[in-house]
Amino acid sequence: MHYKIRILPRWLIFILDLLCVLFSIFFSFVLRFNFNLEDVATYNMSLILGVALVLNATLFYLLKSYAGIIRYTNIEDTFRLLIVNSIAAVFYFSINFIVSYSFSSILLFPISVVVINFFITNFVLITYRLLVRYCFRYYQMHQKGNEGAVAKKAAVYDTSEHGLQTKKVINDFQSGITVVAFLDEALSRTGKLMEGIPIYNTDEQSFKKLKAEGVELLIIANRKISKDKLNKLVDTCLHFGIKVQQVPPVQEWLNGKLDTQQLKDINIEDLLEREVIRIQNEKIHFELKGKKVLVTGAAGSIGSEMVRQLCGYRPSLIILCDKAETPMHDLYLEIKDNYPKTNIKAYIGDICDQIRMEHLFEIYNPDVVFHAAAYKHVPLMEDNPSVAVLNNVLGTKILAELAVEYGVEKFVMVSTDKAVNPTNIMGATKRIAEIFTQSFYTNVLKDIDTLNRSSRPTKFVTTRFGNVLGSNGSVIPRFKHQLSMGGPITVTHPEITRYFMTIPEACQLVIEAGVMGQGNEIFVFDMGEPVKIVDLAKKIIKLAGKEPDVDIKIVYSGLRPGEKLYEELLNLSENVQPTYHDKIMIAKVQEYDFDYVKEKVEKLIASARQHYTLETVGQMKELVPEFVSANSIYGSIKVDADKLTD
Repeated sequence: MHYKIRILPRWLIFILDLLCVLFSIFFSFVLRFNFNLEDVATYNMSLILGVALVLNATLFYLLKSYAGIIRYTNIEDTFRLLIVNSIAAVFYFSINFIVSYSFSSILLFPISVVVINFFITNFVLITYRLLVRYCFRYYQMHQKGNEGAVAKKAAVYDTSEHGLQTKKVINDFQSGITVVAFLDEALSRTGKLMEGIPIYNTDEQSFKKLKAEGVELLIIANRKISKDKLNKLVDTCLHFGIKVQQVPPVQEWLNGKLDTQQLKDINIEDLLEREVIRIQNEKIHFELKGKKVLVTGAAGSIGSEMVRQLCGYRPSLIILCDKAETPMHDLYLEIKDNYPKTNIKAYIGDICDQIRMEHLFEIYNPDVVFHAAAYKHVPLMEDNPSVAVLNNVLGTKILAELAVEYGVEKFVMVSTDKAVNPTNIMGATKRIAEIFTQSFYTNVLKDIDTLNRSSRPTKFVTTRFGNVLGSNGSVIPRFKHQLSMGGPITVTHPEITRYFMTIPEACQLVIEAGVMGQGNEIFVFDMGEPVKIVDLAKKIIKLAGKEPDVDIKIVYSGLRPGEKLYEELLNLSENVQPTYHDKIMIAKVQEYDFDYVKEKVEKLIASARQHYTLETVGQMKELVPEFVSANSIYGSIKVDADKLTD
């Protein structure tokens, strides 16, 4: 049966402390005179004990040394006792001076006794508190044992103050976890003890020892650990079957204190994230401060994050344009709550609606446009090519023409790596949108030169990047959902790979590239190393504490229509040139004649309006000759070489 141990009342602790003080004073005299009680009797012990009692009672009351909960005695409680006893020792010396000066040459408190008493009193008061603390812990552990619960052994990565704080919180037996080791990469600390707990290195041999000792959990207390180190630690832990959790940021601690329930599992997003790209370009603030900025697709995963980041550059107005009502409403409320000083306008509208978009530009006359609206799901667009053309091509065309008509300074289009050597409808429509905006900009420049106009034309800039973590419809949320359902996890092909980037990082680079662009550039981002999707699936399963193909099956469903094994940021005919930022490059792409592109795009849109599927796809392949359908019914559609000439 489990009995609840109540907290001792303060008055009882107060009395116990006074009794300890009286005992310490008497024992100090006995020790000073080598246990000769006759010598001790020469002193007026009643007066001495009475003075000590009154003095210490007053100090205990004023400094509240009795107010702490003994079972949770910590360094602050110990320090408070040291202060009380130090003040008491000073008073003993002062009393000696007063008594010897006023009454006799006999000291009430011999100096040697005062010194001995200082150490004995501290020892007794601190020791009995620690004994109570450890007895309480022993009782708690005993109760857990009787209830059949066994404390899980854990190691803490970090030997700094955060690591110690984590250990103190964890080593409360109510958590069911006991810290038995620390981990640190510094070889100088390996083999040493910290609060009686050994420090191990992070090499494989150390993990073997930890596993042999029954360690089941690694708690990462260091929030500043690099992504490479984090991945290495997690991979090693998963290899040895050790679960990994992380301490949340300090600002998320409850009432400034860490609770074991706040420990977070390591997510796959934490491992795929790269080191934060630091952009220090003051020109961004100069370009956006006080400007009216339009964001299309504002309610989507990319558009909404772009809006959040734009708020930090203090534009005069941000126009949120999207046709999705509920996500738009949620974003509007979020921005109002989190950025109350930002002037925003939610504008419900379809970018394919010419009149509605004209109305938007006429009313708000934006200075900068970030065009993120697009249909992006490959399988859906493969089944609905005409709709993909209308949204991704027609919508871009309408916005681009209105941008020039209303004197927009910059038009930044968000594209995709699927536009490179496209194998699907979605990628091909984005490539056509790229071709149109580039050739359109070239034509605008030509008209200005011909007419000798001094007006500044709209600068068109395109940005390309790969998959983003956590975006709507991305693979990771799908894998997590399948895992929560008990599997299986479906992967299209064992060799399929993808690039990944976080949403904030992608949006940061889009804004940076947009400001950097001087017109007609296609910016590509350093996406890091490609990731094998099957490896991603296996790691997600292992992070959940399960074994791939044992607890959770991995099933290969086959490549979907339009899907290719490897994504590319450049095609074979494209080169890149560097920029001042090593993560942003400019792709040198083929240039197209605008009259040719305009004619082809208008025919394509006319066909899409009629929803002629095969004819629409055929015209797309005429305009983008590198578009070769993969695993698709459109693979049979071929384009004659003669049709590819102007």
